[in-house]
Amino acid sequence: MWDAANWGYWGVFLLMVLENVIPPVPSEAIMSMGGIAVAKGEMNFFVLILVGTLGTVIGNLMWWEIGRRLGYKRLKPLIDRWGRWLTMDWNEVERLKSYFDKWGGPTVLIFRFMPIGRTLISIPAGLMHMPFWRFVGYTTVGSIIWNVILVSVGYGLGKGVEDIEHWVAPVVTAIVVSIILLYLWRVFTWKPRS
Repeated sequence: MWDAANWGYWGVFLLMVLENVIPPVPSEAIMSMGGIAVAKGEMNFFVLILVGTLGTVIGNLMWWEIGRRLGYKRLKPLIDRWGRWLTMDWNEVERLKSYFDKWGGPTVLIFRFMPIGRTLISIPAGLMHMPFWRFVGYTTVGSIIWNVILVSVGYGLGKGVEDIEHWVAPVVTAIVVSIILLYLWRVFTWKPRS
């Protein structure tokens, strides 16, 4: 069983970077177990929040940069060719660009609380050329709030990592299955606009 105190702050930082580069690594487990270490007096609450948030921001910046370098206009040939599998046409991409120009910051903030969305939202933020400091600001605020919640849950439990795993695993599984079913429904019912 992974122990936050044994890995230390650098381990938490590294795992939080990886959590945002490889979405299946769950921040819920990392930061909650960090909270348990805080309850045992093995880690400091504020330092844990700081390193967890830094790891989150750096991990998300990788996806933002990939999206920024690609740019949404380069998506047109992909959308034209693979629209059914991407379940979108170019009009939807243009609408997404307009939406992101207006509401991108609050959207990034809200997505920080969603299991898979908190990583994936960085790609459209980059594709739509959300300014660097705006992206970092909203990502940082959302990540601090989320990490405080997770560490507080771990701190409140104080022990019983199995309890966290039993609570988190079914919720994450249900969300992943729902997303896959929604995607499949959209693929089979999608029709391009003429």
